[in-house]
Amino acid sequence: MRSKEIQVTVNGELYLRTVSVSTTLAEFLREDLGMTGTKIGCNEGECGACTVLFNGEPVNSCLVLAVEADGGTVLTVEGLAGDELHPLQQAFLDVGAVQCGFCTPGMLLSAKALLDRNPHPDEAFIRKNIEGNICRCTGYDRIVQAILLAAERMS
Repeated sequence: MRSKEIQVTVNGELYLRTVSVSTTLAEFLREDLGMTGTKIGCNEGECGACTVLFNGEPVNSCLVLAVEADGGTVLTVEGLAGDELHPLQQAFLDVGAVQCGFCTPGMLLSAKALLDRNPHPDEAFIRKNIEGNICRCTGYDRIVQAILLAAERMS
């Protein structure tokens, strides 16, 4: 099996690793770096559970090869909070937008990306921008409320 050395910044920390050319970014994050917040759901890019920010853009990390991240930056849910919870994380807790939690890491990162693009979104914008993230528990209303609350708190 072929392998390649990659250099990638994850959550602000630079990593130099040798990976198989067939290893996905999701597998690399979970297995090589121990960042298990990135969930692997469908492994086909349909559910959004594995969403991370790659060079600032949300991607399904199950569809990105780790070698494609060479020289790039990745933000996972582990890197979202600093000393305190990120406003999105706090809003999700405050409005009860978390049930089983499986979709939450990907949902949070999709929400961060949408707020980075539009700090004052309306409900329609939010719904459009989280449509790649499947949640089987909440019905999305509380997730949308949480993103609106976080936007308000962050402005």
